[in-house]
Amino acid sequence: MADLIEYKCPCCMGKVEFDSTTQKMKCPFCGSEFDIETLRSYDEALNETDGESNMEWEESAGSEWEQGEADNLRIYKCQSCGGEVVADETTAASKCPYCDNPVIMAGQFSGDLKPDLVIPFKLNKEQAKAALLKHMEGKPLLPKIFKSQNHIDEIKGVYVPVWLFDCDVDAQIRYKAQKERKWSDQNFHYTEIKNYSVIRCGALSFENVPVDGSMKMDDTMMEALEPFDCKEAVEFQTAYLSGYLADKFDVDSEASIKRANERIRQSTLDEFRKSVQGYDTVDVENDSIQLKSGKAKYALYPVWLLNTSWNGNRYTFAMNGQSGKFVGDLPSDKGKAWGIFFAVTAAVTVVSYLIGLFI
Repeated sequence: MADLIEYKCPCCMGKVEFDSTTQKMKCPFCGSEFDIETLRSYDEALNETDGESNMEWEESAGSEWEQGEADNLRIYKCQSCGGEVVADETTAASKCPYCDNPVIMAGQFSGDLKPDLVIPFKLNKEQAKAALLKHMEGKPLLPKIFKSQNHIDEIKGVYVPVWLFDCDVDAQIRYKAQKERKWSDQNFHYTEIKNYSVIRCGALSFENVPVDGSMKMDDTMMEALEPFDCKEAVEFQTAYLSGYLADKFDVDSEASIKRANERIRQSTLDEFRKSVQGYDTVDVENDSIQLKSGKAKYALYPVWLLNTSWNGNRYTFAMNGQSGKFVGDLPSDKGKAWGIFFAVTAAVTVVSYLIGLFI
């Protein structure tokens, strides 16, 4: 006995049935009609395009330190957040760049992987301070502590660990698209909806997709500082750490793969979606993203950081040490806000009173 083949409506995915009057397959839910060959071709196309994504990576990021290469590096540990930063022996660290609490010398640096690449600082501390002052301009409700020159001097240059992912992607994406047409006559309003199955296939290459390798550095803030120009990255040398701190990664490349896949997947969907034009609505029905030649690199990105605590909350400001892009939220002093409110209210009252005397 032959297997019974069931067809689904391409418009609403309801089960279609054979209609003896029209001699076609008809959907009892939306009223759409199809001939059998059309449905068969549609099902065959679905079977060809429906597939699972495969996004697996080869891990080879970082390298071993050569003998004596890290002898002049020292490690400092924060007693509050537990973070560890590395600096050369001439750079003294007194405060954690992430939580602003004291750090202590934990000894000579050893172990972990050596970065493959580093983007050297392009902007110095004075430029970072100037950017912070500009960021605070025109904000009368800002607490005084944020404008303190001594406080601004505490801004620190930190190399943030980043995993960079390269890969090639083959993708096949099927969209459900619609075109809608409306018109009216003397008796009725009409709406015609045409449904389309749109398939896109192609290949993309990704280079240096970054994922923050530090739990202490907020991922959203780090991504807000992008882009960093990896064309200016150079082979890592300990000399680049002179005068700066370097955060030790505490999120390894394997743990970073999930975020890398999310970024690559979304970028792939965005690029393919740009090619689907001329429809009123477009929705992804199925996507198959196949990743190949995937590999990771370990790099250090330059960031200027300033942390401040106020009213029990911690505020972090960051600047891209290569481009100067600045991010960070500023608090408002409610005491100042009420003072300004009462001052304005009093001024309005006086003006109203004086106007009343002359009317």
